[in-house]
Amino acid sequence: MAQHYRDLIAWQRATDLVESIYQLTENFPKREVYSLTDQIRRAAVSVPSNIAEGQAHHSHPEFIHHLRHARGSLAEIETQIQIALRLKYLSESGTTSFLREADELGRILSRLINSLSAKE
Repeated sequence: MAQHYRDLIAWQRATDLVESIYQLTENFPKREVYSLTDQIRRAAVSVPSNIAEGQAHHSHPEFIHHLRHARGSLAEIETQIQIALRLKYLSESGTTSFLREADELGRILSRLINSLSAKE
């Protein structure tokens, strides 16, 4: 297991994703500040937070549990981005690179979960 959560590529990519989310939601309508904008941002922050919390437990089962939560939050974000796209808060071109980034992070999380599960 990594010495520190900051050493994990999953955590590093997840923090990059948070930055991307803040940039993507910057121009959402002001009426969405306390609804969709806030919900997407909270879900985004949840991803690296769960990775960090899980790794800090120094237990494979606990880490896997938190990684699954992180993956769930990632699916939540992807859904919310699709909703924002349908509401025309985002453009198709604006979401394409983000969705690729989210998909890659999902694969990284899945590989990490599989790797840890194999060690149990």
